[in-house]
Amino acid sequence: MNKHYILSLNPEAYADWERCILRNPITGERPDLTAEIAEAVNNQAGSYLIKVNLQVEILEQNLPNYSNTLELSRDKNSIIKQNRLAS
Repeated sequence: MNKHYILSLNPEAYADWERCILRNPITGERPDLTAEIAEAVNNQAGSYLIKVNLQVEILEQNLPNYSNTLELSRDKNSIIKQNRLAS
């Protein structure tokens, strides 16, 4: 059974739950992996010792563009006006 998800990793996110997000690409919902495993055993009551094989194949990758430089353009007049406002 193949399922497709979008995995978003953001190590700089403020909240822990925003750092690693797995979503359905069509609905945007987060998958309930427990429900999918229950479906694999036909939702029959009982206790199971199971083996889950997780194989990840990257189909598409979009990396964020991070710039290491920050350019600020300020002319001399804006600095003078700012100094006058501060005094």
